[in-house]
Amino acid sequence: MRRTIPHTAVALTALALALAGCGGQADSGKGGDSDSVSSSPTPTTRPSTTPTGCAPASTLGVRDSGRTVCMAVGDTIRISLDGTAKRPWKPLSPKGSVLEAANSGIVLQPGDASAAYKAVEKGKTRLQSTRPLCAAQTGRVSCLGLQEWWVTVVVR
Repeated sequence: MRRTIPHTAVALTALALALAGCGGQADSGKGGDSDSVSSSPTPTTRPSTTPTGCAPASTLGVRDSGRTVCMAVGDTIRISLDGTAKRPWKPLSPKGSVLEAANSGIVLQPGDASAAYKAVEKGKTRLQSTRPLCAAQTGRVSCLGLQEWWVTVVVR
């Protein structure tokens, strides 16, 4: 006796396998620029969120865009966005008085954005930066798109 498998089961299995292969490579945020320096990406651990929807964090990078993070008054958060000379990140700056600039160290590569902030009062703010999607090259077609990076910071 020959056993047959319904077509829908085969299709669902194929779809699951195809989706498992998607997203296997993480974007370094470099965008494949020809002037990028090869470096191993800094691993970013994403702690689980609390019932309030935010997670504690002390260091943020490109992959953390769109997150909501929690801090206590007195905590410090560091942000390091790896860019390139042709696709530089704009400097970060929070709105309001919830965070105060702290010493972030030295930026070693042109195009990187590095910042540190100390939570000085309870509240909520947004940190954000942008950079060009495409490197501008004289005499070549270029795009005007921007890559956005942002996080919402809740100080409790």
